[in-house]
Amino acid sequence: MKYVALTAAALVAALAVAANGLAAQRANTLIGTVGPGYTMSISKKVVPAGTYVITIRDKSAIHNFHLRGPGVNKLTSVNAVGTVKWTVKLKKGTYRYVCDPHASVMKGTFKVT
Repeated sequence: MKYVALTAAALVAALAVAANGLAAQRANTLIGTVGPGYTMSISKKVVPAGTYVITIRDKSAIHNFHLRGPGVNKLTSVNAVGTVKWTVKLKKGTYRYVCDPHASVMKGTFKVT
């Protein structure tokens, strides 16, 4: 009976560790969207420093999503439409995103603390 109790306790502990890992992965994601009209956005305006998976949803062949900040300079192609994922390490500072062909009207920022 002790063996079964010990096995169950080990299983519960392993599941808790896995759940925490999945929660951390979800917490370190951002979603950027550009188009189909003259709009672009990022899913959060303030995030803690760390490694993130950024999913970019590029919905227009006349726009791109260009992200710049401390140690990061990533962009999608203007002609491409689709979804891309970048894994980046975000450091403290301000990050700017812009549609290069329409930079005067399509831009934004977010902060990393």
